[in-house]
Amino acid sequence: MYRVIRWAPLWLLISHIALKALFSDRSILLDLILYNAIWIFAIAAIAQSPLSNDPVALASACLAITFWGFGSILNSYSDFYSLPVSAGLLAQLSYTLFYPLGLIAIPRSLARGRKLNPIELLDAAIFGLGISSIATALFLTRVFPQSLINVQDQFFSLLFPICDLLLLIIASIALVTHRLQLRATLLFLGIALFSTSDLLYLWLAVNGSYRFGQLTDDGWLVGIVLIALSFWLRQSKSEHDVGIHPAFLALSIFISPTLLALIALRPGIFPIYIVAPAIATLFMAFLRMSIVIRQAKNLGEEKVLARTDDITGLPNRRRLIAELATFSKTEGALLLLDLDAFKPVNDTYGHEIGNVVLQQVAQRFTRSLPTGSVLARLGGDEFGVLINGSYEETLEAAYALQATCSYPFLIEGHSIKIGVSIGHVHNDGAGDLLERADAAMYEAKRSGVGVVQAQPVV
Repeated sequence: MYRVIRWAPLWLLISHIALKALFSDRSILLDLILYNAIWIFAIAAIAQSPLSNDPVALASACLAITFWGFGSILNSYSDFYSLPVSAGLLAQLSYTLFYPLGLIAIPRSLARGRKLNPIELLDAAIFGLGISSIATALFLTRVFPQSLINVQDQFFSLLFPICDLLLLIIASIALVTHRLQLRATLLFLGIALFSTSDLLYLWLAVNGSYRFGQLTDDGWLVGIVLIALSFWLRQSKSEHDVGIHPAFLALSIFISPTLLALIALRPGIFPIYIVAPAIATLFMAFLRMSIVIRQAKNLGEEKVLARTDDITGLPNRRRLIAELATFSKTEGALLLLDLDAFKPVNDTYGHEIGNVVLQQVAQRFTRSLPTGSVLARLGGDEFGVLINGSYEETLEAAYALQATCSYPFLIEGHSIKIGVSIGHVHNDGAGDLLERADAAMYEAKRSGVGVVQAQPVV
């Protein structure tokens, strides 16, 4: 069954090309039913492709072809039956939606990606609007100086080839990045043939020689079928990012205010309808900026939380160790502190009271330390301090910390008495500060003297 679905669009395409070669006249069966059945089967082939494909790539590709196909149905139907004038514009807009979805699908179809980021959607929209629509408006009067085609058709006739060029750029980058891998090659050929058909249509339309139902119309279907078949080939293991380059985004954003300024200074220099895509580009650029700022803020908060103790709000062990790595050339000392008789507090009054004790201990320690010191809770009832200064100054600070626990803590009517044992090691350049301070702290706890100075390394 899967093999039938995989190859069905290709066999239908071959049949359509053969029949058109034999019967060149327009036919509802060939040009309306069979023609549009091909892209429908192509969507089915993509949807039923191996599960190893990126789900966002599958959805984007299916939606892109669906929008293109809807425009194809409207245009095909209008050549045999009458439709409202607005149907033509609806078809052109439907064709347009193929491109931003294609910009998302191409890089993701080559390697299973991460979750879809809203930034990707905005990048595709900014890139498409900022470059394609505005470039179309810039070159419009030069390409169609005396054409009888109306302004709407002129706009879309140039919009589509320029969008195709953008798809080709992304596909080319992917092809080179993935080292001409078969899947990337087939995808590139599909995009190239689809784009060539747009250029050919533009050329024939400008010269007044385009006729609906001619064999060249199958070029779009050939490109779509090749894209569908590429989803059945093995994925690349390359981890390179083949998304939209920031330089293209910067150019897209830069062009929009420039054109708006020129229109304001010299009305009539450009067609008025480029105002809408220019404003839309700027709006999405500001939206993208706000999302990036929010993400950066959240990332910064996450980094702070990752190095902050939940109970006391002090830096945690990870932060102290990171600071210790840059402390080797600083004159100062490392102090390790362990609260005495803290476990009975938890056992007697409960952990909630115990947490309040830790918070008040942290406040007392903070107030007694000189500016620039780093006080961290290492876990449980252990604290660490990095303090700058001479041997005498840091030792004096250690005794000051001991003194902060010399009077009881009054919490919810309870008078709670605890002490602290401190290990002091001066930064003498011998290294192993953490281990030496830890040994001194346990000696202070064992002997009950309060503060013990680590012995210098011989």
